[in-house]
Amino acid sequence: MNPRVRVLATLVAAASVVLAVLLVSRIEPTPRAPSSPRTAAPRSASPSATTSARPSASGSNPSGSSAGPSGNLSSVRIALQSVATGLDSPVFVGNAGDGSGRLFVIEQAGRIRIVQNGKLASQPFLDIRDRVSDGGERGLLGLAFHPGYGKSGESRFYVDYTDLKGDTVIAEYRGGASGDPNRADPASEKVLLHIDQPFPNHNGGGTLFGPDGFLYIGMGDGGSGGDPMGNGQRLDTLLGKILRIDVDHPSSGLPYGVPDDNPFTAGGSDRAEIWAYGLRNPWRFSFDRGNGDLWIGDVGQNRFEEVDRATQEDGLGRGADYGWNIMEGAHCYPSGNACDRTPYVLPVTEYDHSSGNCAVIGGYVYRGSQFPALTGGYVFGDECSGQIRLLSASARTGADSRVALDSGKELSSFGEDEAGELYLTDLAGGELLQVTAR
Repeated sequence: MNPRVRVLATLVAAASVVLAVLLVSRIEPTPRAPSSPRTAAPRSASPSATTSARPSASGSNPSGSSAGPSGNLSSVRIALQSVATGLDSPVFVGNAGDGSGRLFVIEQAGRIRIVQNGKLASQPFLDIRDRVSDGGERGLLGLAFHPGYGKSGESRFYVDYTDLKGDTVIAEYRGGASGDPNRADPASEKVLLHIDQPFPNHNGGGTLFGPDGFLYIGMGDGGSGGDPMGNGQRLDTLLGKILRIDVDHPSSGLPYGVPDDNPFTAGGSDRAEIWAYGLRNPWRFSFDRGNGDLWIGDVGQNRFEEVDRATQEDGLGRGADYGWNIMEGAHCYPSGNACDRTPYVLPVTEYDHSSGNCAVIGGYVYRGSQFPALTGGYVFGDECSGQIRLLSASARTGADSRVALDSGKELSSFGEDEAGELYLTDLAGGELLQVTAR
């Protein structure tokens, strides 16, 4: 080769290496130190995860399922409108899907209240304070109405609460007590699951029916800090998981059934109720009513908050491992550890604990009609900072969300009415508010 050509080739190769290094340094951001950690206990030694043949975590699709065009989300301005006040530590809002237009708001101490036409009913729909331990992360935490509620005599609904011992109870109740549609019978309780809780925090709470008609339940890793029992990665425990059960077809002597296509039904020590694992505290999750995609807000340890998305194309997270406690968000855990990220489903978005952030509150993809500019936007937030964030439902994995509003509220939950309009609850202010946009 001509010496001048050889020198030129060498310079080009060297420049390519420098460019590659610069690109890599931009892709992997330097993590920031937390300013207000929610659980900052050091990680303890964890027992080995249960070894098992596991389905592949099919969560690698780079973008979400399509469900119609999104608005210009980069210019959307979010605001809040008060709907009802006078609530006692509200932690969830939802609807019964029965055409009544009622909103049902959970109060942490153990009551479910009705809001209709902007008015808070004085009489609770359900009062089970006599069997609920509340305070901190305990209490009445989740509510899901049967998909057929209000039709053909169907009156079942399901709640998630911590009992007087601090353990998780998933129970069925019946509405319409004494012929009154605004009252449920506390004596109608039928316990489906009782799950021991080793620590008082990370109890999960998300409870809802999927588009397949099965009940999905979010369970935290059992608490303390750093998952000292390794529950997130173990398949012989229901802690640190999304569960999926069939409430209509009990089987095997249980008060519920296990769907045949659940990923861990082969027997052995693996729990058949598990749908997905590797979660720290999936406090709130939702299904996109436009395309059925599953969105999970998983509360982080002390550095990163994450949102996970499972699309219809990748099996809605069937058998997926979201990484905890090997990873926190898209980062190896604890900080400074090296890990292989390839077995895990990475979050669609994450954010750090700067700006007073501490705990992600999973939200919903907006599919209502009142605010077209918000269509196709995933709306979620943070409990401590009160920031409400916005992300396109079709965002690629690893996308950044945008802070759309500094609300000044202590966010505890988002929820939908029957028409797909969005609401949120303010824990400290005892208020229910509608999310609006322009």
